Amino acid sequence: MVERVRIRGGRRRAAGAVLAALLCAAGCSAPADRAPDSTSRGVRATLDRRAAAVLHHDPAAYAAAVDPDATALRTAQRRELARLADVPLGSWAYRLTHLTPHGADRVTADVTLGYRIAGYDSAPVSVDRVVDLARDPADGRWYVTADRAADGSARQLWEQGDVEVVHGKHSLVLGVGRTRDELDAIAATADEAVPAVSAAWPERWAGRVVVLVPDSVTEMGRLLGSPAANYKGIAAVTTGETGTGKAPADRVIVNPEAYALLGGFGQRVVLTHETAHVATRKRTSSATPTWLSEGFADWAAYRDQDRTAEEIAPELADAVRAGDLPAGLPEDEDFAFAGDADGLAKAYEGSWLACELIADRWGEEKLFAFYRAVGAHHGRDGAVEDALHEVLGTTPQDFTARWRVYLRDRLG
Repeated sequence: MVERVRIRGGRRRAAGAVLAALLCAAGCSAPADRAPDSTSRGVRATLDRRAAAVLHHDPAAYAAAVDPDATALRTAQRRELARLADVPLGSWAYRLTHLTPHGADRVTADVTLGYRIAGYDSAPVSVDRVVDLARDPADGRWYVTADRAADGSARQLWEQGDVEVVHGKHSLVLGVGRTRDELDAIAATADEAVPAVSAAWPERWAGRVVVLVPDSVTEMGRLLGSPAANYKGIAAVTTGETGTGKAPADRVIVNPEAYALLGGFGQRVVLTHETAHVATRKRTSSATPTWLSEGFADWAAYRDQDRTAEEIAPELADAVRAGDLPAGLPEDEDFAFAGDADGLAKAYEGSWLACELIADRWGEEKLFAFYRAVGAHHGRDGAVEDALHEVLGTTPQDFTARWRVYLRDRLG
């Protein structure tokens, strides 16, 4: 977005200047609940008007919250709102968290934007923004002079271009810079993934998924707030908040470059895997090791597919046949996207076979119970050990030994 600061030299109120100076002496910032009442009320009023304009798709009202002198910014804001026109928003609200004054008539506001897609999100997505505002002494109102993502915060899809919306039977696909045919095909594949996951996961879940398709892997990285290099070989990822007992607003984000290189089978597996993360979100917590969450997602994706273990786990099969049998289950760091590609593949494949082992040896119901028990643990320490004992009647040492034998049997 275009940023422009409106300067109003010589028109500040004396009392306001004194108060601002006192605030600056204490650190030049204040929590929103400690800022001058008139300032925080005025800033909140502007943000509330802005939010209402988004929900009502009112470009005039949206632009009216912007500094009247900032013509370029007003134009940019109208364009940004237009990009949201087809997105089915259920809510859009700003929560003011911190104010930093710059004299009497200018402030920087730290805000949390919460928005919800109607019919898909049970709670809002939260993103941190920084909004600069200036007060016009003539009418006393605060006007936006700049709006940007907070440092370290991800950008949003509509900041990247016009959003194309495809409504599937079980999916909503939002894309920027991609063809309608491509988005239709992704929606059709997601519509297949949702019932496949429902068949693999016994608990009730939303039964629908939101898929974001940016224009490139570079833009994918910006949506995730991470370097694009981390995702070059990754076809899709799922974002969501774990450990809350809720699944408010997961997003499957597709890397259009890597996804396009896959055949139909690979694309179905990828979207089924990511959808499994959405379905299991409420049972996934900080106690859940990556091998279990990724292994289960792969197990759900391959559960009804007609493929051999060697076809599903080629990298690990080569290692096993070469006598390089893993000593233990994959560690969390083995799943780093920016790490060794072969090592990453083997981590996923070994995790899938660990979940496959549980389903084969103890049964699918035990696999589900094991997943729930691990996620319900009060912390990472002891989570797997306790669940192995309570659900499967085994120990980490015994399970690891069984898993290594299973690798040899399936892949050797």
